[in-house]
Amino acid sequence: MIRVLEKAGCSVGYNENQTCCGQPAFNAGFREEAKEVCIKFLGDFSGTDYIVTPSASCCGFVRNYYPGLFMDSSYKKEVKNLGKRMFEFSDFLVNVLHREHFDASLLGRATYHDSCAALRECKIKTEPRKLLAQVKGLDLLEMDDVETCCGFGGSFAVKFESISLAMADQKVTHALDTGAEYIISTDLSCLMHLDGYIRHKGLPLKTLHLADVLSSGW
Repeated sequence: MIRVLEKAGCSVGYNENQTCCGQPAFNAGFREEAKEVCIKFLGDFSGTDYIVTPSASCCGFVRNYYPGLFMDSSYKKEVKNLGKRMFEFSDFLVNVLHREHFDASLLGRATYHDSCAALRECKIKTEPRKLLAQVKGLDLLEMDDVETCCGFGGSFAVKFESISLAMADQKVTHALDTGAEYIISTDLSCLMHLDGYIRHKGLPLKTLHLADVLSSGW
């Protein structure tokens, strides 16, 4: 992701002391513990022009749930400012930098998976497809039920394992039905879940993050 941003002309800094955005603790019901992590996040990313993340899940959480956590807090103004500066990778490239072509090349057939966080939390649908359409040698194919969840859902995959695996099976089956060699997404959590299922079944499908695709071939 950093390579692609630098190729687009951005000056990129990476804070090695950064940790989690707080979403896992929040989703598990530990709101106060989550706030402690969120406060650290506010400090870690203060003063930068933009914050770009390869995970729509993190972006959606910061934008949509931080305001509620800090509604009656001295951090309220800081949180509002943070939300305006926080962007998912593809959203930033297309809608902020207005850049879609990176001279990337990847020979093969691929299908794109809309993560729930990207689609529902960040309203991202066309941006990744615009970027992938510019990749030389890549044949992008749409799978059936493309907007259906892959089954990960964080702790959902642990609490409801059988349902989670059935959803992964459905997603992978739809991907394979297109004849794709790759399944691409913006969320590593989805890709991790699907990759685990694919490897377990020994299926001829590889998972790739959008950033890996855009940085290939150069």
